[in-house]
Amino acid sequence: MGESRVFFDEMHLGDDVRPEYAAVADWLSRLSTDDLKTKRAEAEALFRKIGITFAVYGEGGDPERLIPFDLVPRVFSAGEWDRIDAGVKQRAQALNMFLADVYNKGEVFNAGVVPRDAVQSNEAFLHQMAGFEPPGGVYTHVVGIDLVRTGPDEFYVLEDNCRTPSGVSYVLENRAVMTRLFPDLFRQGTILPVDDYSDLLRKTLTEVAPSRFAGGKPNIVVLTPGHYNSAYYEHSFLAYEMAVPLVQGSDLFVEDGIVYMRTTLGPERVDVIYRRIDDDFLDPEAFRADSQLGVPGLMEAYKNGTVTIANAPGGGVADDKAIYTYMPDIIRFYLGEEAIIPNVPTWKCADPDDFAYVMDHLPELVVKEVHGSGGYGMLVGPAATKAEIEAYADRLRADPKDFIAQPTLSLSTVPSFVEEGIAPRHVDFRPYALVGKKVRLIPGGLSRVAMREGSLVVNSSQGGGVKDTWVLRA
Repeated sequence: MGESRVFFDEMHLGDDVRPEYAAVADWLSRLSTDDLKTKRAEAEALFRKIGITFAVYGEGGDPERLIPFDLVPRVFSAGEWDRIDAGVKQRAQALNMFLADVYNKGEVFNAGVVPRDAVQSNEAFLHQMAGFEPPGGVYTHVVGIDLVRTGPDEFYVLEDNCRTPSGVSYVLENRAVMTRLFPDLFRQGTILPVDDYSDLLRKTLTEVAPSRFAGGKPNIVVLTPGHYNSAYYEHSFLAYEMAVPLVQGSDLFVEDGIVYMRTTLGPERVDVIYRRIDDDFLDPEAFRADSQLGVPGLMEAYKNGTVTIANAPGGGVADDKAIYTYMPDIIRFYLGEEAIIPNVPTWKCADPDDFAYVMDHLPELVVKEVHGSGGYGMLVGPAATKAEIEAYADRLRADPKDFIAQPTLSLSTVPSFVEEGIAPRHVDFRPYALVGKKVRLIPGGLSRVAMREGSLVVNSSQGGGVKDTWVLRA
């Protein structure tokens, strides 16, 4: 698809290897294809032994599916990382300020920066959160910012993830497996470590505990929907790494406005819930009455300030793809700064002029559902048939406001080990910002790679894989 276009090769500049990839190039020169195949089989065996699998519900939800792991790491120089770090922290700060504002004073509406209706009519906007400020004033404590690269100095934010961003377990396990398989690569100490993520996450959750804690040790739990969830491995992994209980809704109850956990020694008060279930299922008394996953009375306890929920309910309104289009203005409004990492140029189909442009250029564009995720519900114009384009055009005409469109980006490529050997494949990148009293990032993140030749779809649910991401010391 579109391989006649010119793509930025992150490893090479012309015929030369870029400096940050020198060690990788030397390493690859010493390995045969058979060596790499052997190591890949070892990696797969390790992942299966560890149990790091995922389910694709559209394919029956097979919980034993391994995500493809690419042995060739992606590398960022210290300077490249400094820009990513600054841009993601800026974005996370602005997203939290936006959420605090739209659920309280609404200054962004009064200033005409974002239309009130774009937020308050959004299905992710929770009226139950209006007039409420969470403990610590933080709404989205774990923020995943999806980035793409198109050139040496060209990074763009593809989308924001403020609800329950997943994938960080792959970041940590990818590094653990690479360190085990290729210890020589890490002995020089030039690659910054990522293994303190769980400590930073626990520190962040401690910082946003209810006000009764002043330097004390809050009781933190990870709330999971259960082992049938596609990200269950990550839930259990993070609970284990933070040394906190992994619970389901049935393990918790609310009494006198306080959340307790059932234990063999009797009820134990819970102070912070790192929830990995959707808003709708959190509390059957506040949201879906048929939810078997949540905790009755949880929202009342939350609004009474006796427990922290991370991420806060209602945060999804900030990562909606329609709101994304306003993010440069939102950053400017709250921080008085220009976005360090810009948005991908985006057309809002709710706007008549944008809609007309999109309809005239469908074969050239990527069109997405405003509330879509996982790479589903998209039209990738250059890869679509005429019939697919016409069918999608009918969907657009039926409800334009549910769609946005973007140019088909020339995503950068990185070397990857595929069936034919080492070959370039397209990637994106998700660093994770932890927001407590300050914003923190580990030096790295989730690099997702499109394992199929020419594909721009990196989602694991659609054949994408993952690779270790190195950030080099200055």
